[in-house]
Amino acid sequence: MNNTKNSRMGKKLVGIGLSLLVAFSGSTLIHSGSVHAASKSTVSAAATSSTKANQIIATGKKYLGKPYKFGAKSGVTSSFDCSSFVQYVYKKHGIKLPRSSRDQAKSGKYVSKSQLRAGDLVFSDTNRDGVINHVSIYMGNGKLLHTYRVGVGVTISTFKGSTWDKTYVTARRVL
Repeated sequence: MNNTKNSRMGKKLVGIGLSLLVAFSGSTLIHSGSVHAASKSTVSAAATSSTKANQIIATGKKYLGKPYKFGAKSGVTSSFDCSSFVQYVYKKHGIKLPRSSRDQAKSGKYVSKSQLRAGDLVFSDTNRDGVINHVSIYMGNGKLLHTYRVGVGVTISTFKGSTWDKTYVTARRVL
């Protein structure tokens, strides 16, 4: 009879142990599933932002070589200044921005220079007078899409070590 009790007790302990094992395994699977789902949505949002940035950059590249004209009118594509160019390209993708680079620098959210992603706006003070006077679209890989100076127009420039890097003020993420 003592053997029977020990046998039953052993079976109960094994049963309880297996139940706990299954319960904790299931909980871990559910938890990691929710973490996985959250990661998927974060990755999906980043991919959507990246796709939108690529579309914006592709639109901007269509205007490579278009002349620069200080004070160019909004919506006109025969010539641009830096902020009318940025405003126009983003508007084509449903993102409204103010007309001036100074006001555009207040849009979206701050992003540090080290965290720049394609589609971010880069602002500079090329006159070194404490006032933002230039905006560029960060393309990724250290490149800027922008327009400046008569004779240059819409172009792609290297950011690192450039005038825009040396006079960098801030960057904003509007996507």
